[in-house]
Amino acid sequence: MINNTFDLLWRDISPFTIGFDRTFDTLSLLANSKQQSSNYPPYNIRKVSEDKYTIELALAGFEEKEIDIEAAGENLTIKGSKAKDASEGLVHQGLAARDFTKTFVLSDDMIIKGAALSNGMLYIGIERVIPDEKKPRKIDFTSKSKLLG
Repeated sequence: MINNTFDLLWRDISPFTIGFDRTFDTLSLLANSKQQSSNYPPYNIRKVSEDKYTIELALAGFEEKEIDIEAAGENLTIKGSKAKDASEGLVHQGLAARDFTKTFVLSDDMIIKGAALSNGMLYIGIERVIPDEKKPRKIDFTSKSKLLG
């Protein structure tokens, strides 16, 4: 059903787009992975300003050394792995302490500013930085032979 929706949308708008194939492939992949992904750990995505965002993950009981954050291409992956002896001596365990992997797909113009763990919350700062070549600019006329030659 979800793939059909993206296929129909792509078919309807593709005559008006150039170079968006990868974007729609990513959206289709994300829609399919949403059905298979876990809701653990819970998270928020907060828009701080026009170009700044924060991802907030609830990681009660995790320490910095048990969390790995990696940015590779357009993927931001956060992995948590609790030490095996962390549950030693517990009479009751109410806090989830299972391993997890959470992946977010970022647009090309997003950069990771840093991460902080505070009071059981992991904060990851993200900022949109638009390169000069992608900013609006005036196009001057030239000869056809320069364009095609």
